Amino acid sequence: MAKPSQFPLVLLASFGICTLLYLGSAVMGYLMFADSTKSQYTLNMPQSLMATKIAVWTTVYNSTYALTMSPVALSLEELLPSNHNSRVYAICIRTMLVISSLVVGLVVPFFGLVMSLIGSLLTMLITFILPCACFLSILRGKVTYSQGALCGIIIIIGVTSSAFGTYTALSKIIESLRS
Repeated sequence: MAKPSQFPLVLLASFGICTLLYLGSAVMGYLMFADSTKSQYTLNMPQSLMATKIAVWTTVYNSTYALTMSPVALSLEELLPSNHNSRVYAICIRTMLVISSLVVGLVVPFFGLVMSLIGSLLTMLITFILPCACFLSILRGKVTYSQGALCGIIIIIGVTSSAFGTYTALSKIIESLRS
């Protein structure tokens, strides 16, 4: 960057613009469709069309699954000795990861509920609680009152969200076990 001191302003502006665009899309979608929409946008598409199936699978392929599996695949690829067929090995490793996760998802009972439990615990921990706690820990004596208060509020929101998510996931697991 030509002027590194302007980075916080650029970051704030880009997040602000993205937030306004997402908010505008959400408001327009609600005004157009109101309560007739389903929770996942792929469920709102006509189910009989082949284009819908292609859109859904493209969404699945391009979504978090690839982002989640890439570090695992790269770690496994680093264990292999480097040679000429590294591309073939990478394709084999990634294919086996997809197949193994599919098998686990189909075979393990309550896999989705267990993943929601893990997600509610770890997502809040990683996205809200730990960054604020680390910020407060690193800048212990230099944090202003407003920064400390904001971090405290974010930590409380993260802990509350994690508690509600964990409770919901555990109650659904217990409910599924009873039936």
